[in-house]
Amino acid sequence: MGIIQSIILGITQGITEFLPISSSGHLILIPKIFGWNDPGLSFTIALHWGTLFGVIGYFYKDWLKIFKNAFIYSDNSIDNNQNKILYFIIIATIPGAFAGYFLESKAETIFRNPILVSVTLIVAGIILFISDIMGEKNRQISSITLKSAVLVGLAQAIAIVPGVSRSGITIAAAMFLGLSRKDSAHFSFLLATPIILGAGLVKLPDILNSGVDNIFIAGFLFSAIAGFFSIKWLLKYVQTKNYFIFVIYRIILGMVFLIFI
Repeated sequence: MGIIQSIILGITQGITEFLPISSSGHLILIPKIFGWNDPGLSFTIALHWGTLFGVIGYFYKDWLKIFKNAFIYSDNSIDNNQNKILYFIIIATIPGAFAGYFLESKAETIFRNPILVSVTLIVAGIILFISDIMGEKNRQISSITLKSAVLVGLAQAIAIVPGVSRSGITIAAAMFLGLSRKDSAHFSFLLATPIILGAGLVKLPDILNSGVDNIFIAGFLFSAIAGFFSIKWLLKYVQTKNYFIFVIYRIILGMVFLIFI
């Protein structure tokens, strides 16, 4: 892999990790477009480390507040629920961690089939569309309950299949539960931190054994930068607009690859 390829894939990862269009799907499909070799799961995890730094960089004040509030009790139910956000994030991370542990071999092999990615791009896009048009979306993150955390966590576990989109499926689940478009994205991005960190730590020996060179570093840096700005853009975008543009993109992309693959 050349450094230009690494930069392109790093930017792709940073943008698509947080936009609901599937980062893993794009990292499989883009090499197919240009005739590149599959970069492999270790390099993909290295790019995820970049987006981890991007999301921490954007939400570090939120995380400081979350950890501070985790040890505070309030008689006010809303305030007390806000203080439980850290525990809800941990609970919501558990299903994804189990899925990663038990389905790792499939994630590295049969789940990376381009046809499967194309189908999941379309199907998960339809799910995102339905969640976006159904019901009122007026709840905030502070209203999340244990049940909500479990349901969003189960949705996140499905994202082990490339093309589903971790952000897309968790945003959809949160909107089904009544969270606003912005708060659904906000909660999804907070959930990204522990799941990406965990996957990165598990695969860290593989990354180190394969060698950390300029190609890895370039991918990491561009992934972090692109991730930071994609978060900033999406949170501003969904304050006034819906997710329809991403639904259309997913369906068109999935159909194009089904035709040409």
